[in-house]
Amino acid sequence: MIKLGRLSFATVAALVAAQACSTRAARTDSTTANADSAKSASTAAAHEISYEGDFKGPLGVQLWSFRDLAKTDPVAMMDTVRRMGFTSVETAGLYGMPIARFAAALQKAGLHATSMHVEYDDLKNHPETIIANANALGAKWVGLAWYPHDGQKGFTEADARQAIADFNSFGKTLKAAGISFFYHDHGFEPVKYGNGTLLDLMITKTDPALVHFEMDVLWTWLPGVDPVALIQKYPGRFKLMHIKDMKPGVARGSLSGGIPAEQQAAIGEGQVPWPQLLQAAQKDGFEYYYLEDETPDPMVNVPKSVAYLETVK
Repeated sequence: MIKLGRLSFATVAALVAAQACSTRAARTDSTTANADSAKSASTAAAHEISYEGDFKGPLGVQLWSFRDLAKTDPVAMMDTVRRMGFTSVETAGLYGMPIARFAAALQKAGLHATSMHVEYDDLKNHPETIIANANALGAKWVGLAWYPHDGQKGFTEADARQAIADFNSFGKTLKAAGISFFYHDHGFEPVKYGNGTLLDLMITKTDPALVHFEMDVLWTWLPGVDPVALIQKYPGRFKLMHIKDMKPGVARGSLSGGIPAEQQAAIGEGQVPWPQLLQAAQKDGFEYYYLEDETPDPMVNVPKSVAYLETVK
């Protein structure tokens, strides 16, 4: 593959942005706008992510970022992801495809699923299917992005202790199959408990040999947790990262586990101190970093985020 420079990637991003803008002017259907934007991206030469700054990756992407495009054409979505420069992806469902077809589509696009998000009920009740799917994709990481609980009552100590038991069990089952289990925090766990939080309880009471964690930076930042301090407090427990941020001025302190898409930001345009955080993560030995974009316009914001991460110091 020919190595593309900074100007080439800026050109790719500009093509995507221009098409997205013209499409939105003509249509109000955001799904159609994203699909048309993807067509422009697919006509440009594939970018190759470079690491010119202090961040050395590896940088992948969570396919959930392109969920609207995947609704209409998941195969085209995969091609778009590759042309944005990604080769490593984290999955969030199969888009209605049989696992063999999904795996073949990823391979044809030049993508490798290094991690999978799965549903709690599927992992609890059908671990054999999860393991078979992970093996079909070659994914060595399988995890949960949410723990079921009563949203009205909020996350409780009882929920946390049940999660601990579940996670240790899931981790044991998956480890026996050569797969590592992780839990992805989602912003509702840092409820005050003793001298810390329920997130602290979950980390300290799970078996480090069986249970790992994926730090979603936005959902760590939103409730008011310092992600750098959390990594330093629990060295070696966080192995994966979701790179995600929120706009300046959005208040912290919420345990809701969510904010509107309009309040989320491209990387480098938000609140998180990325140079310090990425330095701490690299020092601690994180294995994979996945950009996850839940803004209203990932076709524009993902290239902007990649460009920032390529040169961040």
